Amino acid sequence: MYAVIRTGGKQYRVAKNDVIKIERLPGEAGQTIEFTDVLMVGGEQPILGTPTVPGAKVIGTLLEQARGPKIVIFKKKRRKNYRRRTGHRQDITVVRITDIAAPQAA
Repeated sequence: MYAVIRTGGKQYRVAKNDVIKIERLPGEAGQTIEFTDVLMVGGEQPILGTPTVPGAKVIGTLLEQARGPKIVIFKKKRRKNYRRRTGHRQDITVVRITDIAAPQAA
């Protein structure tokens, strides 16, 4: 069984025991996180949401709060002696999916 969840403005396809890196969520390592924004629950009988599946939730364990890789932003205008170099590191949360609770099919 798998599910499609929405968090941080992005969608993720997750299954049990998957480890995903998502945008920063509040919490500490070892805490339980519930995702109620479930767009689809897949299996033998897929359940599609409009836009979300009522009663479905995905439960995960927060493994760590980390930072993503550094991204370099370089701006240049030729022949104008204009060069700007900046960087960015996104704060991320690493989560292990422990359970997918789907509503009973009617």
